[in-house]
Amino acid sequence: MSEETTSQKKPHKHLVPEEVHEHAQAARQELRKSLESLVPPEFIEHRRKARKEMLLAWRSLIDAAIKRLEEK
Repeated sequence: MSEETTSQKKPHKHLVPEEVHEHAQAARQELRKSLESLVPPEFIEHRRKARKEMLLAWRSLIDAAIKRLEEK
């Protein structure tokens, strides 16, 4: 199953060398570090908490939808 999921996420993986993916990932990590150095740590923590709350909201929405389906 994980192979199917991977191939679905990267349908053109055979066209792009693995080295390109590695460099892109390293660039993303470095960009994230540089952006985090520009903002105060409190902002990062606030952003994490906000993201968690949004995910919890989605979870509640999905749980409610499942409950409605089960009641029918």
